[in-house]
Amino acid sequence: MSTRGTSQQTHDEQSLHIAGRHSGMWGWFSGIIVLALIAVPLSAAFAFATNPGTQQLFGGRLSEATQGGYQAFWWVVTLLLVALPILVGYGVAKMSGRALIIVGAVVALFVIAIMILGQLFVF
Repeated sequence: MSTRGTSQQTHDEQSLHIAGRHSGMWGWFSGIIVLALIAVPLSAAFAFATNPGTQQLFGGRLSEATQGGYQAFWWVVTLLLVALPILVGYGVAKMSGRALIIVGAVVALFVIAIMILGQLFVF
């Protein structure tokens, strides 16, 4: 009886090790997909951060900001976009399925709210 319990425990430990390795692969894969999706906004944010002459392209508050404030804003946006694939990959690798669904729903609601507010106040 003790042999069967030990072999079952060893099999469970091996399954957890394999599942952990696959979750790491899913994390990398998710991070690469997110990086591909944000490549254009990331390059645009970097271009706006490094070229202060682009400040005139924006109307409203960004055109009225100081040059240092404008560059700081775009550097913060650039750093947040760089961090996004890393955070998504880590979240997919380390979080449970239920936690991923909750976080995904919150992010989806946040994106919908931003789109609605953008339509109301920008246009």
